[in-house]
Amino acid sequence: MTARIALSACLVAVTSAKVLYKEEFGDGWDTRWVVGAAGDKSVGKWESTAGDYYGGEEAAAKGIMTSEDMRHYFLATSTDEISNKGTDLVIQYSVKFTKTPECGGSYIKLLSNSDPKTFDNESPYNIMFGPDQCGGTKRVHAILTYKGENILKTSDVSLSIYDELTHVYSFVIKADQSYEVFVDLESKASGQIQDDWKVLEAKKIEDPAVSKPSDWVEDAMMDDPEDKKPEGWDDVKETIVDPEAEKPEDWDDEDDGEWEAPTISNPEYKGAFSAKRIDNPEYKGVWVHPEIDNPEYKPDPTLHESVSNGIGFELWQTKAGSLFDNIIITDSWDEAKKYAEDTWTATKDAEKKMKEDNEAKAAEAAKADEKTDDDEEEEDDEKDEL
Repeated sequence: MTARIALSACLVAVTSAKVLYKEEFGDGWDTRWVVGAAGDKSVGKWESTAGDYYGGEEAAAKGIMTSEDMRHYFLATSTDEISNKGTDLVIQYSVKFTKTPECGGSYIKLLSNSDPKTFDNESPYNIMFGPDQCGGTKRVHAILTYKGENILKTSDVSLSIYDELTHVYSFVIKADQSYEVFVDLESKASGQIQDDWKVLEAKKIEDPAVSKPSDWVEDAMMDDPEDKKPEGWDDVKETIVDPEAEKPEDWDDEDDGEWEAPTISNPEYKGAFSAKRIDNPEYKGVWVHPEIDNPEYKPDPTLHESVSNGIGFELWQTKAGSLFDNIIITDSWDEAKKYAEDTWTATKDAEKKMKEDNEAKAAEAAKADEKTDDDEEEEDDEKDEL
């Protein structure tokens, strides 16, 4: 009976999952997505491709890829209402860097009241999420918009994976106002939104009516008052004249000036005197400022909620080659996870093998070309000898 109840509950959970949006960038994607307003920006072109290596069938592996270096990219689409009022929200998509990126983002935005035709870097959004790298900074961006302000996560979600294979990025925002960030279905960060984004005033503040007592001692150690500097300590010089140095025989005082013997470190020198350190009997520990409830703090049961009507990519890339695919917006992590398993887990090994095979063939071809060049050079040398 227990097993049947568990199975029934599982089926209810699966069937109740709601997919709010899905895009696999198949035929006709360019009629659903619109290149935004360029303004004074140099906007790059998008290419439909699976890249030079992929898992599964090429047609199924195709996504859209940035194709021009040193370009902005504004691409957006309208969607039915994407709302997480009273529900979880999961944003998930895949990115493959077909070229090792130098500086640029590969994140996605959930848009609010935006027209895809006029979409650009100034267009309002509710959520921005995805990998970003420039110089030594490699992170997964997670920005939430609260009361019109775009608020960055207070601590970075580090991005340790930055190779040329496909990876899946997932952002789960739960109805209980907790969150979790996944990379390749592995949890990288989690917690409460109000703790990790400055969306609300702090619950507690330091009590302004209390100050640290003037006689509070926070030094755990002190100089031993009985440890006195020995007499003559400062009379010992740091350097002394080298006793083994001799004036060169060819030294001429009139021409070379008065000869001075070089100095060496004094083996008797002990450095500046410092008394021994002992436990401070007056030590009271580190003083902790008492806290009180913050009168400015007001809980907001809707702080995690948003209503979006579109999705966009607003990017700057010094080196192109970011390939996007398999976007899913849903109210169920189980649904998103299963989709990732069907589209990424099932093909990642084949993609990796194809990449390795391509690299091996390229290496063999380069070696063959090198041998051909050597043979031709040897024939030329033989002709010159004749």
